Amino acid sequence: MNDTDERAQGSPSPPRLEAPWARDYQDIARALDVGLDSGLSEREANRRCTRYGLNRLAGARRRSAWGILGEQFRSIVILFLGAAAVLSFSFGQHLEGVAILVAIAISVIIGFVTEVRAVRSMEALRKLERASARVRRGGGAREVAAERLVPGDVLMLEQGDIVGADARVTEANKMQADESALTGESVPVGKSADPVAGDAALAERFCMLFKGTALTRGSGEAIVVATGRDTEIGRISELAEQAESVQTPLEKRLERLGHKLIWVTLGVGVVVGVSGILAGQPVLLMIKTAIVLAVAAIPEGLPIVATMALARGMWRMARRNALVNRLAAVETLGATSVILTDKTGTLTENRMRVVRFQLASGSVDVARSTERAEVAFTRDGEPLAVEGALREALELGVLCNNASLNSGGVGDEPAASGDPLEVALLEAGRAAELEQRALLERWPEAREEAFDPEVKMMATYHEAEDGYRVAVKGAPEAVLEVCTAVRAQDGDRDLSEAERERWVERNHRMAEDGLRVLALATKAVDSADDPPYQSLVLVALLGLLDPPREEVREALAQCREAGIRVVMVTGDQAGTALNIARSLELADEGTARMVRGDELLSPDQLSPEDRKRLIDAAVFARVNPEQKLDLIRLHQDAGSVVAMTGDGVNDAPALKQADIGVAMGRRGTQVAKEAADMVLKDDAFATIVAAIEHGRAIFGNIRKFSVYLLSGNMGEILAVTAASVAGAPLPLLPLQILYLNLVNDLFPALALGFGRAEATIMERPPRSPEEPVLGREQWLAILAYGVVVAFAVLGAFALALLWLGLSEAQAVTVAFFTLSLSRLWHVFNMRDPNTGLVRNEVVGNPYVWGALGVCVVLLAAAFTVPLLARVLSVVNPGLAGWTATLIMSFVPLVLGQLFKGRLGRGRAGGAKESVDTAL
Repeated sequence: MNDTDERAQGSPSPPRLEAPWARDYQDIARALDVGLDSGLSEREANRRCTRYGLNRLAGARRRSAWGILGEQFRSIVILFLGAAAVLSFSFGQHLEGVAILVAIAISVIIGFVTEVRAVRSMEALRKLERASARVRRGGGAREVAAERLVPGDVLMLEQGDIVGADARVTEANKMQADESALTGESVPVGKSADPVAGDAALAERFCMLFKGTALTRGSGEAIVVATGRDTEIGRISELAEQAESVQTPLEKRLERLGHKLIWVTLGVGVVVGVSGILAGQPVLLMIKTAIVLAVAAIPEGLPIVATMALARGMWRMARRNALVNRLAAVETLGATSVILTDKTGTLTENRMRVVRFQLASGSVDVARSTERAEVAFTRDGEPLAVEGALREALELGVLCNNASLNSGGVGDEPAASGDPLEVALLEAGRAAELEQRALLERWPEAREEAFDPEVKMMATYHEAEDGYRVAVKGAPEAVLEVCTAVRAQDGDRDLSEAERERWVERNHRMAEDGLRVLALATKAVDSADDPPYQSLVLVALLGLLDPPREEVREALAQCREAGIRVVMVTGDQAGTALNIARSLELADEGTARMVRGDELLSPDQLSPEDRKRLIDAAVFARVNPEQKLDLIRLHQDAGSVVAMTGDGVNDAPALKQADIGVAMGRRGTQVAKEAADMVLKDDAFATIVAAIEHGRAIFGNIRKFSVYLLSGNMGEILAVTAASVAGAPLPLLPLQILYLNLVNDLFPALALGFGRAEATIMERPPRSPEEPVLGREQWLAILAYGVVVAFAVLGAFALALLWLGLSEAQAVTVAFFTLSLSRLWHVFNMRDPNTGLVRNEVVGNPYVWGALGVCVVLLAAAFTVPLLARVLSVVNPGLAGWTATLIMSFVPLVLGQLFKGRLGRGRAGGAKESVDTAL
């Protein structure tokens, strides 16, 4: 059986329970016909599994080797080359046909091998595991495969367990679950057996456990209410299946270019054929001439060079920790104009940290250095000594704590276990040199009053010299309610109603800043049996935040400089999202536009004003997976190329719908990785910026070598066409043209394709998704260069035939070598007009010089190797012929450089970048 859900093959869905979170769990048990003390019988469980299918999600469609191979033949240029090969064989020109097939094979093999390797790299990221679950069946506890869970099973859960199916909690002992991959919430969610409102948001269904989430604390039991595709993760996986994988901008551009080349070829063939027949030339001769023109018009090396340029880009990105699973997607990032990014784990660390203390004496900020080596406590920007109420607050946070923190982590990060909020308190204490072990040795813990969701507080009793010290932490509103005094610099003072209201207001302000707020309080008692939540002394409020990743701010600044909009789209709370956005300068105080998920209308209800408001918004909070899809389509409909980043299950549909989906390799869930086009192995947002730079460089290089290849081909077309129309002998033979197109031109074009990005490439705005590989300016450049190359070839041919009196075979050899050398020197015409004659990106490209050396050797072989010389019809043209060849071959370079110099002086940086690249 494969990884698809068995229900897709005909198994009926179980009866769906409406809003099980709003019903008492006893009602759920009766509806599913199960006893909580005994569970299902083994026979009944097997019957339900057979009837309803295995508890599996639809697996991502794997790209098979045959499928990848077939994709290589979808290029219109490859198909046209195939047609040219068939025509060549049909008219007995077998060598030409074989040569064309070799060109097709090289391109297909390179693309196939590169993409297969990429798919294997992606597969290596997949951590396949056989999950199990502990259930009560037939009155006893049993370990079963998670895929065998059925509605009605009673789950028995402990800290660290992965929840195998959606389930209704029936018993919760200090239970908390990490649902960040599903909801975007970075803080574990407390669970209880009490029902909640029927319209509660997913993140607020506190009596539900969801498939794929993990218990971070506590234990309990729950009844399975949904399996497979009926789970919340299953519903998201179906959205991912329905999301369309769009054609990349590069694929669209190359397809349009291929169509243009076909029309150019057909047009030239018709003109030449009709002209020749009207001039009295034999029909068969004109057909063969048309084949020569087809060979000349189609740049056989273009698919090879484009594939290798993309493959090298993929390799470069892999070295920068970005794995790409499709060649064309490498360039798509270069065209990206909008990045819709998740918050938790992408822009932020997915790690809670204490960032603020509110004391009676004022606010204290907790600042972490950029090197993450030091933590400073400051007030109004000035360092503050850790003493008095601040020290006491840190001590209480460490004492009233069930997490643990020790050395042995990665880099500067300690190894930690437990609730992320409590870990953050331990880290804050460690920053002030208050270690948990040392404090517990001084004040040993006598007993703990466990956290109670009803009370919203936790307390620990610690032995002291004159009794016991009670440490309390909890929700501010709950703690303030039981406090009678507040710790001040000059001692404790009564907590009057007016003072209490001031603290409530401080709590609200911290919450509005997007902070998770806890209150810390204490008291001294004589006995460990005294009630903990009476007559407490408030010490501090503390604010926690999942902070931005350090490298993200610089990466976002680079995106702004490159004209790329970054929009935060998260399932987290609005205040938290806006706070992170402001700290990263995604949004500012005055112009920040934030939209909550409950404000989003369906696409068909949006007015033009609504669309503009949503497109201009910088932050979206409390957004569900369907709304993420709508936002991507909204930006795509507005003409943007959209990249979507994410790491959670809830991001998978959006990752698939985006022009390019970018998943996080470390924190990312399996579902997200399979839906993405690119996976960041280091989870660094900055890697996206490097990938964008690579993508832009690749497009510029593709445009550059396309102009190089097609201008040479244009010279061939014009030379052959002019000779045919004039009734003169053909200056070039089909195999000679194929040799140049496949061998001699290939290496300089590859060198241009491997060139590095220009220094200013990230200071330009994104390209329009409709901008073709070759626009009007590029086609004019191709035509201009083609005329110059044709002039040099025909001039050398006429000079050899008419002036020097060489034989036709010698004249053809002169034309062949003139074309060959002129196209080699022509590579230097591909420089930017605003650069110097000697100091430019082409002259400084070491691959160009290597390519020229290889090509000179290949041209020498065409003359000196007898077999190759016979195949190419090359003979010795004599000293006069070689002199004419050398002189005429420099004509395109000299004229091109004169034009470049004039263009560079006349434009002083004010012209379009597309013209720069073209000419």
